[in-house]
Parts: sequence; C-alpha cells; structure tokens
Amino acid sequence: MNTMTKIPYKQDHYFEYAMTSKQQLDYRILFASPVDEPPADGYAVIYALDGDALFSTLAEAVKLQTRKPKGFDPILVVGIGYPSKEPFDIERRCHDFTPPVSEQQLPSRPDGTPWPSNGHADDFLDFLEQELMPTVAKEWPINPAKQAIVGHSLGGLFTLYTLCTRPRLFSHIIAGSPSVWWGDNAILKKLDTFIETWQGEQPLHLLLTIGANELPDMLEGTDQVAEQIQQLLDKNLHTSYVKFSAEDHVSVLPCMLSRIPRFMQS
Repeated sequence: MNTMTKIPYKQDHYFEYAMTSKQQLDYRILFASPVDEPPADGYAVIYALDGDALFSTLAEAVKLQTRKPKGFDPILVVGIGYPSKEPFDIERRCHDFTPPVSEQQLPSRPDGTPWPSNGHADDFLDFLEQELMPTVAKEWPINPAKQAIVGHSLGGLFTLYTLCTRPRLFSHIIAGSPSVWWGDNAILKKLDTFIETWQGEQPLHLLLTIGANELPDMLEGTDQVAEQIQQLLDKNLHTSYVKFSAEDHVSVLPCMLSRIPRFMQS
C-alpha cells in the first residue's frame, strides 16, 4: 500500500503530503479537511486536477458554501499537484491527462517543438483508483456515492475520458473547458462508444463548463460533447452545461469552481 509523507502547510485544516506512485512519479497531494463532523454516510470528496492552480480557490468556495447553519454538508477537497508547484505543469499534465493517440493525430504545437511525453491517462487513472483514493478512504470517512473529479482544459479532457472509460469510479464529473481537440477529437469517438454501452447502472452527474469568450475550436468541441451526451438523459446521466458570459479560458476558473459545491448536492 502506498504511503504519504506529511508536509507542513499554511492553514489549519489544510494539509500537504508528498506521494510517489507505483510508476515512480512524485505528486503533491493537498487536503482541505472539513471542520464539521461527517454526515452519517461520510464526507463527499472532490479530487481536483492541477491542484496548484485549482485547490486554493476550490477549497475556499467549499469552506464558504458549507458554513453552518445554512450551508451544504461538509466536503473534503483533495488537490493533486506536482513538485514543480507550477499552476499548470505542462510536461506532467501532458503525461497524466491525455489519452493515448497516434503521433499522426497530434496537432503541431505553435512553437514547433515536440509534445512532451503523453498518452498515459490510463496509468494516471490507475494511480487514482488503486493508490490515492484508497489512501484517502483510510484517513477520512468517505461517502462512495459522492466522489467527484474536476479538471480544466487538458484536465477537462481527462475527466471526460474518465467518464467514458471508468464511469463507476466517480459519481460526479466536472469537465471545465475540455481540450476536445486532442488527438483529432479522439474523445468524441470514446464518447460514442460510452453512449452505446452505458445502461444507466448507477446515477452519474456531469457538469460541463466553458467561457463564452474562449477560442472557437474550444467552444465547438464543448458544444459537441454537450450535444452527444444528450443521448444519455434517459440512462441515469444528469448533465448541466454552463457557458459563462464574458469569461475566457483562464478567467472562467473561479466561476466553474464556485458551482461545484452546489453541484455535489445533486
């Protein structure tokens, strides 16, 4: 069983651990632990990709929206970051978040340089399912029916890939501004397969978001996902699609994150 090494962090109820995966990849795992006692069925938990960019804003949104007596039930927030502490570590996120595609399917990068190591989404899913999530469940009482994953851009692509390939792993999936373009829109083909095979064995909840001022290809890709997923409305998949007015690819982040505590009540 994997172990984590605790590192001092800046606030009470906020914790940081160093964790090395079985693939010998290092992660910074950030926790915002609820102040209140867990509900009878355990804490809801949100796993946030790009933890160095998303964790603090999400943790504060959860803290404010779960204040008693009128707030939502307490939620544990888990941020998955990298040793570089960069908000968006391009090499690690390319490695972890992207589904495998052929080299011919990859677009040219604007600066002409090769893409970093990529296509290891399944390995990262193994890390989440077999190492991180069981470790978290040993430390906190977790409600298995209220486990969410949130990602932005390439992270949003990854959460859609998670929905398509391991739909029983999370009950709530948040795909923010997903990079549908990756691998010549390969995720749309995965989505088609998921739509054909999913029989609604359990309730699933998808929150799809984007800024209205994002690039046309980002908007088109997200619209396509929203259109395709409509086919599953009668198969226990509950979807909300929010296009935030006047927001771009970065400014949309706080808007998206602030919706998640309420989304977790569905």
